[in-house]
Amino acid sequence: MSRRKLLAATAAALVLAACSTTPMDPGAKRREIDAKVDNALAELYRSEGTRQLVDRAEAVLVIPDIVSAGFIVGGSYGQGALRQKNQTIGYYSVGAGSVGLLAGAQTRTMYLLFMTPQALAKFQQSDGWTIGTDASVAVIQAGAGVRADTLNASNQVIALVRDQTGFMANLSLDGTKFNRLAL
Repeated sequence: MSRRKLLAATAAALVLAACSTTPMDPGAKRREIDAKVDNALAELYRSEGTRQLVDRAEAVLVIPDIVSAGFIVGGSYGQGALRQKNQTIGYYSVGAGSVGLLAGAQTRTMYLLFMTPQALAKFQQSDGWTIGTDASVAVIQAGAGVRADTLNASNQVIALVRDQTGFMANLSLDGTKFNRLAL
């Protein structure tokens, strides 16, 4: 077996291992996701202006633990909840794949804010919603404070992405796909 094939097989095994989960009672899984979403929102609200931004949104999708791992070939996966007026209205998974110069693993939290009823409806009615194909998403950095009144009114979907060190800027989310979970 060539070294390249061995590396590709190892990377694929790592990605599959990171994405596999043990089956869990659906009620317990919903409670687990909701608890993680509550913690992620509490963390978000520590940054200036973010609560006002979320309050302005029709709904917010919170994916608290997106795990990305790989070596040359990589993937990301996470589960979260769609909240409207502090009530969970659906559970979703997110996944993405990549090929290139990458090695290692990281965890991050993603917040997708649906700013218009039309954007929210399109997301909820889709059978697998993909950033860059089904919607254009504005990625903003919230670390320095967010003023909701200064955001462009044409931004129908806004993303905030936080890793262990803070909010991430200049991040491409194109190709990231969301699917509704049957929980």
